[in-house]
Amino acid sequence: MADDASDSEGLMSRQTTGEDRVRMTAQQLSEPRTANWIASEAGWSHEPTKRVLDRLVADGILHRDDSGTHTTYYPDSRRQALQEAMRLRDSGHTVEELTDRLTEMKAQISDWAEEFGVESPNQLRGTLADATLAAAEEDRRRAIAREWEHLQNRIEIVGFAIREWNFLTPTTESTEAHS
Repeated sequence: MADDASDSEGLMSRQTTGEDRVRMTAQQLSEPRTANWIASEAGWSHEPTKRVLDRLVADGILHRDDSGTHTTYYPDSRRQALQEAMRLRDSGHTVEELTDRLTEMKAQISDWAEEFGVESPNQLRGTLADATLAAAEEDRRRAIAREWEHLQNRIEIVGFAIREWNFLTPTTESTEAHS
């Protein structure tokens, strides 16, 4: 697995330009990051990275936040969700398979809610205040809270893909279906 990651990183640096790497890095962000951080991840220098980031902001692909001590960049979450829904639609899964996956994710969240007697990941985090919890149990609850939030996000995207299944059909399939 580690070899795959290093091969992929090596492939990325050998077959892409600095601008390509900045675009890929910026569009995969899960939290706001500075131009320096993105430049470091992309293996490119700061000034050209900043120019690419500013173009992505102008094109509406990224957002820029100047309110903090450092300017940060982050992708448009709506665009990311739509792209993920399109990826799910094009992945070869059937709508029934995605519906089954949606049911599994909801059942997992329901199991955690019942196990801990809480209704949200933050309520689960609130149980960490219990002084009798062992460190391993605290770590387990933190991990579950993170996974719970991840599943809530996935449920939204998978639900959207199921609701908009026909709309997300690739253009070539739609054209073939109507001819």
